[in-house]
Amino acid sequence: MVVDMELQEAKDTVLRLIKDKDKLESDIRALKEILDCNHVGMDDPLVDSEGYPRQDIDVYQVRHTRHRIICLTNDHKALMKKIEEGLHKVHSLSGNQVQEAIATTSDIQEPVSSEPFLRVNLVSPSSPAEVAGIQVDDLIIEFGSINYGNFKSLKDIATLVEHSRYKPLDIKLKRGSNILALTLIPRPWDGKGLLGCNVIPLEVVER
Repeated sequence: MVVDMELQEAKDTVLRLIKDKDKLESDIRALKEILDCNHVGMDDPLVDSEGYPRQDIDVYQVRHTRHRIICLTNDHKALMKKIEEGLHKVHSLSGNQVQEAIATTSDIQEPVSSEPFLRVNLVSPSSPAEVAGIQVDDLIIEFGSINYGNFKSLKDIATLVEHSRYKPLDIKLKRGSNILALTLIPRPWDGKGLLGCNVIPLEVVER
């Protein structure tokens, strides 16, 4: 019973940290949009060829924004370390009975393909999928150890998800012209299943 309570506390701690991580990432994205509006990145010069402050950008705003991004990025790194430590604790408390099952899907590595093979057609509010940042119409390129080269059926996904409760799954997806890397942690939540999203195999015509 004590172990169960400790495990639940460890899970709750990780989930709180993940929410903090998502807030940080959202703040960083918003700050980067400010840089985009000024048409500068993190390293572009703020002075012209003669050494004067550039007139085409808000130099003060850009300098302040860059400083905030650096600070939040450092906070993000520290938070990711805490999440990793928290997940290790959850794994050790919940036992390693799923390790063998996971090994069967990850021991044989197929050549990694950048071809998407699934499309997200539903994401429920407050679900693990939404928390991870997955959106409707995202095209999945990699789902943990599964990719276009070794995907056979949706049962593969379901099996991997079931064996990955509270374990981070690396998701690589295409959104518009962008390729994104997200971390999804399958877990029970208020809705059905462990993800709170629905995926369908991608038709050849959609690729």
